[in-house]
Amino acid sequence: MSTHSETVAVTGAGGFIGSHLVEELLHSGRTVRALVHYNALSREGWLDDVRKRIKKDDLKRLKVVHGDVCDARSVRSLIEGSAQVFHLAALIGIPYSYVAPQSYINVNVSGTLNVLEACRDLGNVRLIHTSTSEVYGTAQTTPMTERHPLQAQSPYAASKIAADQLVMAWHRCFELPVTILRPFNTYGPRQSLRAIIPTIIAQALAPGTPTIRLGAMDPVRDLTFVTDTTHAFRLAADAPLETVNGKVYNLGTGKGLSIGNLAQMILDQLKVTKSIESVEERIRPESSEVRILISDNNLFRKEIPWKPEVDLAKGIELTAKWMKDHVDHFKADHYTR
Repeated sequence: MSTHSETVAVTGAGGFIGSHLVEELLHSGRTVRALVHYNALSREGWLDDVRKRIKKDDLKRLKVVHGDVCDARSVRSLIEGSAQVFHLAALIGIPYSYVAPQSYINVNVSGTLNVLEACRDLGNVRLIHTSTSEVYGTAQTTPMTERHPLQAQSPYAASKIAADQLVMAWHRCFELPVTILRPFNTYGPRQSLRAIIPTIIAQALAPGTPTIRLGAMDPVRDLTFVTDTTHAFRLAADAPLETVNGKVYNLGTGKGLSIGNLAQMILDQLKVTKSIESVEERIRPESSEVRILISDNNLFRKEIPWKPEVDLAKGIELTAKWMKDHVDHFKADHYTR
């Protein structure tokens, strides 16, 4: 079992979920070494926002490292001296994966290999690895357990399956202590406008636009508020190793909602009257559209005392409030990272 005073490393710390996880870990008393992708402006992604929110005493325990998960030396430097690693760094935009698949192999597969090798070389450092529900493809049975077949329906999903398999291979071959967490659709403050809930809210709040324009309306998604997801990450890290070692866990609410119904729910909650339109150019290629993703979270709830606390209505309210309070971020380049 981990101690709350230990030093941990987080890759992808400047991103949406990563920045919320850094907050969660700092609040729990950990010292956090946070890897953010190097850029010429020395920005820290959403950690710029985190710095404004956390207490000064917590801030003293945050060490931001500018580097690249694709660089093995950079990764080793980050992990050295850490008791645990939370690996979240990844390219996640599904549409871009169709046009630049090599980038996804470089970051999601080779980057994960760098993390695994560093963890192994530095004394089998405990790894919490981030997967995605996209590895399942369209549900063959619902709700979807961890035994559901893996079926890549995008280059992104293929790269994440490969990363997951590497993690399990290092566990089986080299006894690396690993836990794979598989979030379904996480949403909340700081999320990119390319994600479904922020894009609906942004269009709903935009003046002078009478129509919400979306892609396919019938896909069903299982939506989890970001603090519930990051709380699950921390609980997995706190759990006795013998409980979670070599395990894969789904993180979701177990409830599905179609994109069309989600859009109408958001309009109703924001008290906005607009039409909803499916726009052909925003729909995935037919054979790659993931139709249904609904989690079975019973394994994690059974072995770890966790359950989602923020229901969808409250989560939409919190996300919309944050977006109203941070309009300037929508045009900032770090918002879409």
